[in-house]
Amino acid sequence: MQRLLAEGLGTAILLATVIGSGIMGETLADGNAAIALLGNTIPTGAILVVLITIFGPVSGAHFNPAVTLAFFLKRDISFYEASGFIIVQIIGGILGVWAAHLMFAEDVLQISMKIRAGPAQGFSELVASFGLLIVIFGGIRHKPDAIPVLVGLYITAAYWFTASTSFANPAVTIARMWSDTFAGIAPASAPLFIAMQLIGAVLAVAATKPLFSDTH
Repeated sequence: MQRLLAEGLGTAILLATVIGSGIMGETLADGNAAIALLGNTIPTGAILVVLITIFGPVSGAHFNPAVTLAFFLKRDISFYEASGFIIVQIIGGILGVWAAHLMFAEDVLQISMKIRAGPAQGFSELVASFGLLIVIFGGIRHKPDAIPVLVGLYITAAYWFTASTSFANPAVTIARMWSDTFAGIAPASAPLFIAMQLIGAVLAVAATKPLFSDTH
């Protein structure tokens, strides 16, 4: 239960940050999309450093079904626990979105109208998710204490080098469907994102052994 609580609460705080900073960034940017995105990017990267630092020792700080899937495929987590993680990540993400709406006096229940579609967006999510898992596995192999900073910096960078702004997380994708704000995604666009995120995670698991094995 402690591990499930950490995963659910961590994902909720992550989504409250993503949505809340998106609303704040767009409000203050006065129509400048680059400034709005920057206002969304920096808090997201920063909160990941914080959340992974404090919850990593409790649950591993996945906050992401693609990460949980990868650790399940590597047999580092059981099917039972992985299933529980994914459920609370999705629930926590949606609750985090609603919390952000309440903080900014938005309607709590919303459906996003923001279309994010096309092959470039899908490929971006594959790259973003693959890269995220490679960063995590590489960090575990070479410098475990640096993982919070590595993940925070990777997501900060990936916001800008991917066309999709690096969702890289099925729970985040599902939760962001429920916000018709700057960081939202239309439900019709979500299946492509989620599929590519999971494929990216599987490819990262396949790449782990040749990249990070002790055999050189």
